[in-house]
Amino acid sequence: MRTTAQNAELALLLEVAGTPKPGNVDREHEYEDLRFEHFLAGAVGARPGFERAAAGDPIGDAFEHAVEGMAQQRGGNTQFGALLVVTPLVATAASGALSREHASAVVAETTVDDAAGFYRAFEHVDVAVDDPPDGMEPLDVRRGAEVVPTLRDRGLTLADVMERSADADDVAAEWTDGFGRVFDAADRIESASGPVADRAATVFLELLAARPDTFVSTRQDRETALEVQRRAQAVLDGEDDVDEFAADLVERDINPGTTADLIAGGLFVALERGLSV
Repeated sequence: MRTTAQNAELALLLEVAGTPKPGNVDREHEYEDLRFEHFLAGAVGARPGFERAAAGDPIGDAFEHAVEGMAQQRGGNTQFGALLVVTPLVATAASGALSREHASAVVAETTVDDAAGFYRAFEHVDVAVDDPPDGMEPLDVRRGAEVVPTLRDRGLTLADVMERSADADDVAAEWTDGFGRVFDAADRIESASGPVADRAATVFLELLAARPDTFVSTRQDRETALEVQRRAQAVLDGEDDVDEFAADLVERDINPGTTADLIAGGLFVALERGLSV
């Protein structure tokens, strides 16, 4: 039987193996400087951080170590957002029932030290982020560990930090909503048929069609994110070809990475609930 940390690693591996996931690296699509092998190495490197979370270590510390291990490959940032989704769910599964209610309770118990670990993680890898909202400049994640004294002065926990980012970032929004879209993705993956990785790719399209990807909004703009959302729905409706959609996004360097992060979380939940691979 796999451990919780092993299921977390496997979830990352299955996520990147699923194809086609338009705009994302998968086993058939990659970028010149960001390849399938980088994601495989990132998943393996992240496992020690997952093991810390499963052992009951603070979430912020476990997340930082997962990011540090993930970054030990030549592609750079492969799974930062996925780690931010999966790490608290590993902690949730290890400490009791893996449910939305328990996940919310785990998030509510995060501390200022957890927030500090989250900020330190940004020093291990470059992460594409938008400018902070007005009044949030002192908490700009791009400043990394420099922000820690401000966190301590204000008494901000990791849950507080996520709440302040939830309007603009759907990974942060999951932290404030009991990981609702993640658990929905898990339900969809479990109820589908066929190879697990490809079930996940189908659910990826469904989530992408339901809501604009916030990573696309950050790297490009809101209009591009809405375009991607519409094309995903057209693929589901049989009005667009998924392979053409995938090739177009790769050519334009448009990466719906937030949606992929949620799929990684959904795969982890499904695996923990007994999904057979």
